Amino acid sequence: MNKDNNDGLTPLSEYGLDRPQSGDDVYVPFTLDDLDCRGRSVRLANALHQIITAHNYPAPVARVLGEAIVLTALMGSSLKFSGRFILQAQTDGPVNLIVVDLDAPDGLRAYARYDDEAIAALDAQQKSNTSQLLGKGHLAMTVDQGAHTERYQGIVEIDGSGFENAAHQYFIQSEQIPTKVRLAVGEIAVQGKAGSQWRAGGMMVQHLPKSREEPEQVSDEIVDLPGGDNPDKAASGSGEPDNWLQAQSLFATISDDELLDPQISIERLLFRLFHEKGVMVFEPEPLVARCTCSAERTEAMLQANFSDKERQEMARNGEIEISCEFCATAYHFNPNQFVIEE
Repeated sequence: MNKDNNDGLTPLSEYGLDRPQSGDDVYVPFTLDDLDCRGRSVRLANALHQIITAHNYPAPVARVLGEAIVLTALMGSSLKFSGRFILQAQTDGPVNLIVVDLDAPDGLRAYARYDDEAIAALDAQQKSNTSQLLGKGHLAMTVDQGAHTERYQGIVEIDGSGFENAAHQYFIQSEQIPTKVRLAVGEIAVQGKAGSQWRAGGMMVQHLPKSREEPEQVSDEIVDLPGGDNPDKAASGSGEPDNWLQAQSLFATISDDELLDPQISIERLLFRLFHEKGVMVFEPEPLVARCTCSAERTEAMLQANFSDKERQEMARNGEIEISCEFCATAYHFNPNQFVIEE
């Protein structure tokens, strides 16, 4: 979904080194007019590092969780209304549960559940890639606009080939839009900072359909499920049969290093890839690590969902401790502070 129009686009043919570049923790929508394509690119640094280090995940787990976070940012960042985009992967692999939550338009949080021994065994065999870590299962993507609206959910199989392929299958099955996705995660040394930092980058490109129904208008914004930034351009594309082949060929040249390098901005990378194909970019939008937990919400949950007896049994050394699975913040309560309902 996008409320912007072409007035917000900048041709990269006019993009000089003296112009501000987007940096880290942002997403940048773009269009490829000559190829009838659109896309988004994401670059994460501090936000990703904060999420990963909150739980001290082993490196293999951090990498696969990072990929899920980037995929969520690529897809969920199209939501401009108030709401949430939730990615959930359940598999039979060593990393058997991943949940990533984007609180639109910019707040990310995530966690992973994993088997320590299985992770260590794969790492020792140097087989801890995303496919091995996830195994097989299902990937669910949910759009939640609040209590008074219907949820939208798409479910696709994870068949042992990782998140990128699952995303490709999702767009084919759920939206019938030809789509390519690239994800990269790594821990690298950053100039001017002590130690290393987790970084991630991703890009998604889609071929516009030849025709599309007029989108529904809600509060002067165009409604579009994840996967579209500029639906009005769908009708203008010529739909030349080789345009998507050209886009895929150029997209296939992206390297992990280019997606992760802090010296290569999203704009610079897009110019490298598509400067001969009419690439234009929207203004960068921020992404941050932000959890929605709070002491008040946790207290309300304990009050509503547990009896006095259960709360007393939960107490250790005279207090109840509840830790957020996403950000690892610990909240402490006196078991006697709650209202006892008759």
